[in-house]
Amino acid sequence: MFKQSASSTVIAALVLATASLTGLSAQQNPLQKVTINYPTRSAGSWPLFIAKEGGYYEKYGLDVKLEFGAGIAGVAMITSGDAVMTNSSMEQALQASSRDGSLVSMGSMLNKGPFSLMAAKGIQSIKDLKGKRIAVSQLGDAPYNYSVALLRKFGVGPKDIQWVPVGTDATARATALVSGRADATLLTAPQYFRVEEQGFKNLANLSDYDDVYASNVYLFTKATVAKNPKLPELIIKAHAEAIKRFYDDKDFAIKAYIAYDKQTEADVARIYDTNFKQNLLERVPYVMANAVTAIKKQAVEQGATQLRDFDVRTVVDNSAIDRLVKDGFFEKVFGSSIRAEIDRKSKMAFR
Repeated sequence: MFKQSASSTVIAALVLATASLTGLSAQQNPLQKVTINYPTRSAGSWPLFIAKEGGYYEKYGLDVKLEFGAGIAGVAMITSGDAVMTNSSMEQALQASSRDGSLVSMGSMLNKGPFSLMAAKGIQSIKDLKGKRIAVSQLGDAPYNYSVALLRKFGVGPKDIQWVPVGTDATARATALVSGRADATLLTAPQYFRVEEQGFKNLANLSDYDDVYASNVYLFTKATVAKNPKLPELIIKAHAEAIKRFYDDKDFAIKAYIAYDKQTEADVARIYDTNFKQNLLERVPYVMANAVTAIKKQAVEQGATQLRDFDVRTVVDNSAIDRLVKDGFFEKVFGSSIRAEIDRKSKMAFR
């Protein structure tokens, strides 16, 4: 009886000691609270939504608050310290970085955008848009630059167009088209679904053109990275796992998206199918050299002359991706079949 009692006492003591050490460990290693800005309620932000809803940020020690802020709000948030990162369009990131060398782009999970150029009834081709009105949120923003790049492929220059700035987002651009204020505009889903249902014509899809980039980047401040050098890797790891979940689990991906953009399940399923089919989310998220070159040229042509002689190497850093490649992280997440993609993307990465 005594031996059994003693044994029970020892076991109980060990359990209590283990629980105490576990609690102490949790106190010593709490989740790091950070805010991340997402500038669009679109497929470009999908990995952030999945990382939050799927617990991938927490897996890598982060307690993330996702905060929406369109346009330049994300840059303002990271420079003020209100956020550690924004998932910025590359156009905006390069232009902001050329004026403020304290910014740095450390990865890119999207290089193609599911934009459709929608036009009024009676307009049959992009060439027919010469002299017509095209709605943009604002001159010089990412959708404006995408529109210019796409139009140029068909011999239509920016001076051939009457640009109609409408502010805000794709919803405002769709409203301008439907109301007759504009003859065409570049839209993301589900806005282009709605105008298509009303008989407006889809003239072209941006993602069908390999030389027209709609890239985003993980934009940090250099001070944030210096203070917490591992933070970019932790975020990139969480997003990589989220991207795998996107490709593996359609139902969960749809639910995660709807948590941040209250669209119908049918619309989100259609958006998912488009992104999945075109393989738009990057598993190995290097900032790509061709994307930087094309977008820099595009921005200079649109008046961002400060970029002409700017050394982009001072504000683009692929070293975090390189370290993860060296550590075999992407192979652990996606399997050995990712090796060929790693090799190909490494050669195409901006250096």
